[in-house]
Amino acid sequence: MGAEGIGAGRGGNCFCDGQSATSCYEFPRMQWYYSKNGTQLGPVSEGELVAKLASGEVSAADLVWKDGMADWRPAGNVAELASLRVIPPVVNSPYAPPTFSSAPMLGGASIPNYLWQSIVVTIFCCWPLGIPAIVYAAKVDGLRARGDIAGAMAASSSAKTWCIVSAGIWLGLIVVWILFAGVATVFSR
Repeated sequence: MGAEGIGAGRGGNCFCDGQSATSCYEFPRMQWYYSKNGTQLGPVSEGELVAKLASGEVSAADLVWKDGMADWRPAGNVAELASLRVIPPVVNSPYAPPTFSSAPMLGGASIPNYLWQSIVVTIFCCWPLGIPAIVYAAKVDGLRARGDIAGAMAASSSAKTWCIVSAGIWLGLIVVWILFAGVATVFSR
């Protein structure tokens, strides 16, 4: 083989720009691995992998890897292979991030979380009953963001109930204290 053939063309393993074969430093070809149906195959040379991509034996969505890559990637997303224009880039990834609607729920009404009310009744009223109110109130926004509207409404209702119970017990204790103070004042005369 002449000097023109050694380094000529894409994918040659010589870095010589027309020099003679004796003065050319040859690099070993990179070995590629690919995955089909969950099975690791290879090693194959870059030329073999390109041929498999061109024939459709390996698709743009099949995972490939070679030494120096951090992780397996779809063949269509590997710049070296995509630049050869034998495969289209992967457009639809099976790992697309979920999308959430930010539109208000329930015909424009938002779901109240009762968080500030829960904190107030916990601090000023009855903390053992205020803690569950805070826990339920903290769940409302997360459930709504995940699309669990029924769960968010249930958590909102529970937070409201615990706030009312805590405030009711506090008011009841205040009334009982006032009555006892009044009765004690009457009998102390």
